[in-house]
Amino acid sequence: MSAASEAAPAPRQPLTLPVQGMSCGGCAKTVQRHLAEVPGVASVRVDHTEGVARIEPDGAGPARDALEAAVREAGYSVGDAGAEAPAVTADAPAEAPRSGAHAARVAQGVHELTVQGMSCASCVNRIETALSEVPGVRRASVNLASKSARVEAAPSVTPEQLTSAVREAGYDAKPAGSTGSAASAAAREDSGAWTEWLLFAGAALLTLPLMAQMLFPLVGIPGHLPPLLQLALALPVQVGAGWRFYRTTWKELKRRSVNMDTLVALGTSAAFGLSLFHTVTLGDAMIAWGAGGGLYYEAAAAVVTLVLLGRILETRATQRAGAAVAALAALRPDTVRVVRDGETQTIRVDDVALGDLVLVRAGERVPVDGVVRDGESHADESLVTGESKPVAKAAGDAVVAGSINNDGLLRIEATAVGAGTTLDRIIDLVRAAQASKPPVQRLVDRVASVFVPAVIAVAVVTGAGWAIAGAGAEVALLNAVAVLVIACPCALGLATPTAVMVGTGVAARNGVLIRDAASLEAARGVTTVIFDKTGTLTEGRPSVRAVEPVDAERDTLLRLAASAEQESTHPLASAVVAYARDAGITPGAPETVTTTAGKGIVARVEGRTLVLGNAAQMAAYGVPTEAGEATAQQHGDRGWSTIWVGEAGEGGDRKLLGLLGVGDALKDGAAEAVAAIKDLGLTPVMLSGDTQRTAEAVARELGIERVLAGVLPDGKVDEVKRLRRNGEVVAMVGDGINDAPALAAADVGIAMGGGTDVALQSAGIALMRGDPRLVPRAIGVSRRTYGKIRQNLFWAFVYNTVAIPVAAAGLLSPVIAGAAMALSSVSVATNSLLLNRDTQSREA
Repeated sequence: MSAASEAAPAPRQPLTLPVQGMSCGGCAKTVQRHLAEVPGVASVRVDHTEGVARIEPDGAGPARDALEAAVREAGYSVGDAGAEAPAVTADAPAEAPRSGAHAARVAQGVHELTVQGMSCASCVNRIETALSEVPGVRRASVNLASKSARVEAAPSVTPEQLTSAVREAGYDAKPAGSTGSAASAAAREDSGAWTEWLLFAGAALLTLPLMAQMLFPLVGIPGHLPPLLQLALALPVQVGAGWRFYRTTWKELKRRSVNMDTLVALGTSAAFGLSLFHTVTLGDAMIAWGAGGGLYYEAAAAVVTLVLLGRILETRATQRAGAAVAALAALRPDTVRVVRDGETQTIRVDDVALGDLVLVRAGERVPVDGVVRDGESHADESLVTGESKPVAKAAGDAVVAGSINNDGLLRIEATAVGAGTTLDRIIDLVRAAQASKPPVQRLVDRVASVFVPAVIAVAVVTGAGWAIAGAGAEVALLNAVAVLVIACPCALGLATPTAVMVGTGVAARNGVLIRDAASLEAARGVTTVIFDKTGTLTEGRPSVRAVEPVDAERDTLLRLAASAEQESTHPLASAVVAYARDAGITPGAPETVTTTAGKGIVARVEGRTLVLGNAAQMAAYGVPTEAGEATAQQHGDRGWSTIWVGEAGEGGDRKLLGLLGVGDALKDGAAEAVAAIKDLGLTPVMLSGDTQRTAEAVARELGIERVLAGVLPDGKVDEVKRLRRNGEVVAMVGDGINDAPALAAADVGIAMGGGTDVALQSAGIALMRGDPRLVPRAIGVSRRTYGKIRQNLFWAFVYNTVAIPVAAAGLLSPVIAGAAMALSSVSVATNSLLLNRDTQSREA
């Protein structure tokens, strides 16, 4: 039916354009914005992870020169055909096949590495530099908290080249996932943690006697431990537990570089070396009680021990920060039962093929995306979509990998396996977001690049200054050591990534996928939220709400209208036919149908000429509408559309048979979502193609004051741009398919979908289920995450700004300095973890 509607646009062949230089979702949006303004472009979507812009042409389509000029104007370049991405072509599909989402990234050279040996932000910069120098690498991002690297490169770049570059930089790297399953990786982490705890316990047992002698005077014990005994206690700590610091420092020095481990190695070695010198010069007194008063073994041993403890606590905190990805990765079982050749076989989940019939018993997790072929049950999809309520499943229903089959046996036909499942795509998106960096991180990176050399310089100046002031070599050395061990580039390096990891993890657990840290940061500054009405605030499935006969029996009116609409695919027509069938009326086939774009149809049914559509259609065929105008007004007040049904008789007689009120039900939680948006201090706006009256009726029910009505699909981008020109920071909420251009034009695009490829790729933020309440939740998570980033950076900068001068002034002993340094990095990671508790309390 075409009443009050537009004809569906004919499908167009998409164009694919390779774009170089993009590093985040913000880059992609900038390119999209410029390409969308090129004449001949109907819509455009840019994926920075693939380095590709996909363009829907309008009419004859855009000129390549104009597209390239737009990309250059945005600050980027167009890649070479066959090197970075496919050249502009009209035969490539707009979307990669569902099962090839991961393969498409690999083909475009997106690599993930696990990196070992990093200790601070300086290490991050060094590894990023090493990876960026590999020919063909477009961008490298290293995450200190997750000990990972994400590299975007030309397809010709191999994982071996990348891991080799990292090793040459002095660190160890392996392709992510190359070390086995999530369970085996967790086991290795637990084993490594126990090793670290044992090492710390040994160091602590040896250090405690050294520290205890500081309390001797308080309990009436004169003197100190014999120097040789102190040496025997401190040497295993310095050489054994502290060996890692020397090993890393040696690698760094060979490359004329320094990092956090260098500071620890220099500081503890200075204290230990000075004490060893004094011990050797004591001669026979080396074994005498009380002769060790001028030694500083306890300082060196305590610093090493405290740093080890700090590293353990820091590792635990950062592992908890990345718990969301670990939890998602653990959702897929290792083995699965399939029916092949009439027999049930147990195979590895990686060996499942498309079309296999998978058996899932009650209490088991669904291993693949698929369609239920037999059985009934309820599925718990909470860890995948964030929906806590179990969803009923029966034959023909779709299921997603990672969900739990609550009750009943299900036989599922696999439609997506391995990396092509929704679960794996979610994991990939969350990892990409956690590996990305918000713009604020650029300042941190600049500071981190010079931090450690600057601290060493300050330590040298401190020692020299105290020596010149006549304080003596020992005092000068101890104050310099305090400067070295209290400085903490770790806190700077962990401040942003830990908050981003926790924030994106919290969002993912609630069904919100944030594509990159730039989108996370942008969302916190939103002032206006635009909701596309249909499918976002409403169900998007109109239904007949009222049947109003005028000159016909009710059943006759329904039968004639449904018969006329029988062959139309328009949503309103489908609603009429469905309503008639539900009422027990079987519509017949129309003899002829003539469509008038934007007005309605004329159909020949049961020998009668019927006119259906809007008031303009009735006027065009002379059908009187006076008898139904009051009813139509009531429909409009309720936000319903009116379908007029008239008849044009053979003798020229025209009469109104009746009216049908068709409305789209509001989504559960839509009004609640709007109220939550207002509570955040934001302005909700509703965008609709309906008439002003109909749109305002829906808006009143939701509590929305600002309405943009009568907006055609092509006009959505213009409305978004107009609001942005007025100084508003705009978040656009749409279905991720028809609203893609508007999503790209907004400061933040929020795609509401059900986990489809389009919903996952068309915006900076994707909602895994069609619940509008996720919109304020996403913005709230963004605000709280950015707040944690600011708190962490404030603490990290203030700590180093205050602590280093205090240590240089001689007001801190090396032991206290070491404890403060260990505490600083742990406090930053722990503060980020509070996002979990903060978010839970707000959602309770």
